[in-house]
Amino acid sequence: PAPAEAGRAPGPPDGGWGWVVVFGAFVSIGFAYAFPKGLAIFFKEIQDFFGTSYSEIAWVSSIMLATTYGAGPISSILVNRYGSRPVVMFGGLLCGVGMISAAFCTSILQLYICVGFITGFGLALNLQPSVIIIGKYFLKRRPIANGLAMAGSPVMLCTLAPLNQFLFDNFGWRGSFLILGAILLNCCVAGALFRPIGPGRALVKNQMTEEGKDALKGKITEDGPMENKTEEEGEKDCFEKVNQYLDFSLFKHRGFLIYLIGNVLMFLGFFAPIVFLAPYAKHTGIDEYSAAFLLSILAIVDMVARPTTGVVANSRWVRPRIQYFFSFAIAFNGACHLLCPLASSYTGLVVYSSFFGLAFGMVCAMLFETLMDLVGAARFTSAVGLVTIAECCTILLGPPIGGILIDTFGDYKYMFIKCGAVMVLAGTFLFIMNYYNYRMLAKEEKERKTKEEDPKSVRTENEGEKNWNKDSTQDGPELEPLREEGEGLKKEINGI
Repeated sequence: PAPAEAGRAPGPPDGGWGWVVVFGAFVSIGFAYAFPKGLAIFFKEIQDFFGTSYSEIAWVSSIMLATTYGAGPISSILVNRYGSRPVVMFGGLLCGVGMISAAFCTSILQLYICVGFITGFGLALNLQPSVIIIGKYFLKRRPIANGLAMAGSPVMLCTLAPLNQFLFDNFGWRGSFLILGAILLNCCVAGALFRPIGPGRALVKNQMTEEGKDALKGKITEDGPMENKTEEEGEKDCFEKVNQYLDFSLFKHRGFLIYLIGNVLMFLGFFAPIVFLAPYAKHTGIDEYSAAFLLSILAIVDMVARPTTGVVANSRWVRPRIQYFFSFAIAFNGACHLLCPLASSYTGLVVYSSFFGLAFGMVCAMLFETLMDLVGAARFTSAVGLVTIAECCTILLGPPIGGILIDTFGDYKYMFIKCGAVMVLAGTFLFIMNYYNYRMLAKEEKERKTKEEDPKSVRTENEGEKNWNKDSTQDGPELEPLREEGEGLKKEINGI
């Protein structure tokens, strides 16, 4: 390319190969979100096999989800260093190795390591890069693209729930884990579709960076001693490298802090209802396939809700105030859990699963879109990493706390009430604080416009005098005659 165009960043194509990337993200995001939920089919049998309690078996999904979110900063750093394609392919390989190793576990602790940490870390390397690369390929159609990619979770859950039950009936949980490990290797194929944008720009940028460093070193050598300058330069380079991968200045961003606090609170009750839905149905006397079908119903509704939510969120009425829509979705999710104990029959659980799927799909479709709306595409990679590391604590504690409530009271309703109350509180908090944030942004914008409209005549004259005095002190052939005339005039006035 021509030198003028070589360093120019290409804009998001908003289509073309981007739709192939969306399909790859559909697969990788689907496994990242649906796989920990689909494993709940095996929990009752694994619990009986190892003789563990509800809270102990809940740690398997909890550790996996927490690792998936907690490894977000590592995933973001790897994406910034190597790109999305190799990271996702390596993550798919880790997922397969983790599940195949889990098939040979002889204790619940070994399951924590193989399924929880190894497979969870592999899923983390699938999730963040898939979300990040969509932001590089889409701008105007980004909410729709995010909604379609996020629909991978319900599609995979809808498929995995009956598949896991079929595999268990025919191969047992150990044979099922071997087959699932092979299925997860398809994430490597999905990652191969993530073609990077602008490979030439990175080369030009690296060349310019190296040339700039060489010039800077030469200048320091000519100007004077290097010890102090190189030490300061080394400290700045270290800080810049850390800040390049994780932008800690986001903690000064008001909207980001509101989003972070609300989401950390929300995830305390977000995943536990899905983890315990199938065991709850079995506990009430429903057969295994009907219990697994509840997850399929949830996934089918979720499948329709996510792209629909993306279309609605992209409309000109909702997108300017998408944070309110996100707050409503969280509160609606919590209201479904609060009403779940009223569903005493299978028909009631089907109705609950349908509304839960709708609310769950709405939240997931806007989870990353609202974050990108707040911080922008340029800082989104760092924001995802910082958010996920903060959320992993409540994700880790959510299902085990629900298991403790079940073990303590011998009833599932207290777990659903806890999750519902927490999510209603989180939705209310986000709604109120986003209203405050929008008001403050409008006020700041008004003050900025007022400053721009102020008369500048006096300020312009003062700035002109300062600029003239500043210019007159500089050495230069153009100003030398004017400086001599000015000095002669001063001498005449002073009588010299």
